[in-house]
Amino acid sequence: MSPRVAVVTGDDLTDTLAGPGIRAWNMAEVLAGAGHEVVLATTGRADRAHSHAQVRSVADEGAARDLARGCDVLVFQGLLLDHHPSLADVDVPMVVDLYDPFHLEQLERTRRQPATRDQVVREVTAIVDEQLLRGDFFLCASERQRDFWIGHLAALGRVNAHTYDDDPSLDGLIAVAPFGVPADPPAPGPSVKGTIDGLGPDDRLVLWAGGVYDWLDPLTVVRAVDRVRAQRHEVRLLFLGMGHPSEGESAMARTLRGLAGELGLTGRHVLFNDRWVPYDERARWLLSADIGVSAHLRHVEAAYAFRTRILDYLWTGLPVVTTAGDTLSGLVVERGAGAAVPPGDDAAMAVELLRVLDDDGRRATSAAAARALAADLTWPRVLAPLVAFCAQPRRAPDLADARLGAELAASRRDQSRVRRGWQRDIDVAVKRTLGRLRGR
Repeated sequence: MSPRVAVVTGDDLTDTLAGPGIRAWNMAEVLAGAGHEVVLATTGRADRAHSHAQVRSVADEGAARDLARGCDVLVFQGLLLDHHPSLADVDVPMVVDLYDPFHLEQLERTRRQPATRDQVVREVTAIVDEQLLRGDFFLCASERQRDFWIGHLAALGRVNAHTYDDDPSLDGLIAVAPFGVPADPPAPGPSVKGTIDGLGPDDRLVLWAGGVYDWLDPLTVVRAVDRVRAQRHEVRLLFLGMGHPSEGESAMARTLRGLAGELGLTGRHVLFNDRWVPYDERARWLLSADIGVSAHLRHVEAAYAFRTRILDYLWTGLPVVTTAGDTLSGLVVERGAGAAVPPGDDAAMAVELLRVLDDDGRRATSAAAARALAADLTWPRVLAPLVAFCAQPRRAPDLADARLGAELAASRRDQSRVRRGWQRDIDVAVKRTLGRLRGR
């Protein structure tokens, strides 16, 4: 009998799935396809039915503990152990999904909160530490991330004689399993061109898919489009999701609206979709576009990011124009799926946008390369390490050792006690920031 697997996310499981929920959803799909009995759970709302997994909410401690005790493998991401600390002591193999280094995001997210910034960053980093001290197997999104996480694991004592002797490569401890794309091609639907105010049927659409977060740089894209419109009046930039479905608009989203207004672009060359597009409807919007765009500044979050919106561009054969510096931008350039420009360089971005818009052959070549790259990143392929672990789950060798396992558990509990001591002292602003993080 195949091991029973529980996959837990902190994202709401509704029609308006965001990144973490999409990843958990597809983990459940792939694991069920491998023959496992799967429960897909969330610490938030569970309003969406999955055709191959049970879906439930584990918002309270008892429900989460029962879930953990009733499975053979527990796979989770985000803040599960922060919500339900007692789960860490359940004797079940745990897979920690580290594809999103969310503690690095806090360095940008809290920039406008100087009074509480240090406390929030320290709090969230401690949450990550607790996960690294408890996990039996870890997933990350790229080789660059893997190096980063091995360093963090080593600092906490998880790279030790037991884990090394078990597998000197540490592949038995941490594996690369990037965000993926559906194995099936996108189903075409009616174009959104001509159906949105300001977007005509013959306009050229540059699409920013996904949310507008504080660690991204939509401002450079707006300035680039301001340059492009002088030569291509029909260019339109559409931001597909201005407010995250569970946390609303970010400070960056408000700044973005202000810049577009100052440049006289709002409603003419820069358009905002205020309603988060349901997951099952996103292909129609992507297939209507001519270019997919993403941008970030040069900071540590970007270096270790894996921009999931770019994967949707690849899946739908969109030429990509993005900022250089992260793993996916390197792949896009290497495989010929688009171009990457220096961070903050709107002039260079404008040049690349015009190159795609002005050259049908270039656009077709990039589109074909994008689809070919997507074929290498389908969910069944990228999640192969997770499937392999769940087929033969086990406790990590250091955690299974009586002496070292007890020491690591004590270290984790000490970390938790100190952090919860901090929590009693932090103010409302910190709690709100952590609340927004829990809603991602």
